[in-house]
Amino acid sequence: MKALDFFAGSGLVRLGLEPHFQTAWANDNCPKKAAVYRANYATADEFHLADIEHVNGKTLPSADLAWASFPCQDLSLAGKLTGMKAGTRSGLFWQWLRVMDEMSSRPAVLVAENVVGFVVAGDGRHFTTAYAALRERGYRAGALVVDASLFVPQSRPRAFLVAADERIDLSGLTQHEPSPQFHPPGLVRTAQILDDPEWVWWALPTPPPRRKRFSDVCDYDAPCDESAKALRLRSMLSPLHREKLNELRRSGTQTAGTGYKRARPDDNGRLRQRLELRFDGVAGCLRTPEGGSSRQIVVLVKDKTISTRLMTARECARLMGAPETYLLPGTYNDAYRAMGDAVAVPVTRWIAERLLAPLCGRAADILQRI
Repeated sequence: MKALDFFAGSGLVRLGLEPHFQTAWANDNCPKKAAVYRANYATADEFHLADIEHVNGKTLPSADLAWASFPCQDLSLAGKLTGMKAGTRSGLFWQWLRVMDEMSSRPAVLVAENVVGFVVAGDGRHFTTAYAALRERGYRAGALVVDASLFVPQSRPRAFLVAADERIDLSGLTQHEPSPQFHPPGLVRTAQILDDPEWVWWALPTPPPRRKRFSDVCDYDAPCDESAKALRLRSMLSPLHREKLNELRRSGTQTAGTGYKRARPDDNGRLRQRLELRFDGVAGCLRTPEGGSSRQIVVLVKDKTISTRLMTARECARLMGAPETYLLPGTYNDAYRAMGDAVAVPVTRWIAERLLAPLCGRAADILQRI
């Protein structure tokens, strides 16, 4: 089956859609991400480096599926939440639909992926507008929230709006009620606001338990910070986090944790930069590398010694489910951005195998009968 990959970035969605879908066309407007994509796919003729405003749907090949990981800046709960208005980065969702409208035949299945803010920000009003636009185009739709931590040791919840041509038989692929695993309370509230009897609760099975912890993907041989920098970072720890780290050191356990710098109020209410650690086996959500606090720090405990460093590009790729052979050309920041802006491979693969491929297969049967 054929897929169109909008905002394709470094190519991890393409990797996740395989082997069920062949990416017939892909685009992104970032040359550095395009370099990662092309480095990993020997025949990347389907990739087009262009702003989506310059994409004409009439020129695209026919496809069963169209996937859009559109920009999250205006929907992130950590951002300004300006929403999906025209002229915003997240508003490029409407350019995607414009391209769909220009195609001679829209794909039978559409997927719009973004941060969880997509379904909950603004009391769901941004999402309800997007949902209504898909319904107007003859799709039945519903959403899922899937955390990559089900598959890889990274906390990374993401929302997926999945829409299927209303002629497709959905039996066996839906359920009557939401499930806590993939339909959290915020999404349920938004669905209640929609109050559409045609809303779809997609049925997605729970994957097998994840086996790997961050310590399993950590590169213990990567160069660490000089002792002075490590001490500065440790000075940012709260008393609670400092004691936890010291407990691990005293135990003689070899382990690895991760942390981010965050601004937190002190006892006097003044903001102070803190390094917040986690040693639960799961890394924090990868981000893009803009700003020093956006880079995740690795804290290593080995032979009763504490070391610190930035997370390596290869560790980022492992946390996204990319294979060891996945090439990361360019600078450290280029690789970090390529992974931090992507969709975890096993998440895409699980949704494709259990939901998207069956939907597209049924759509193909409908077209044959017509």
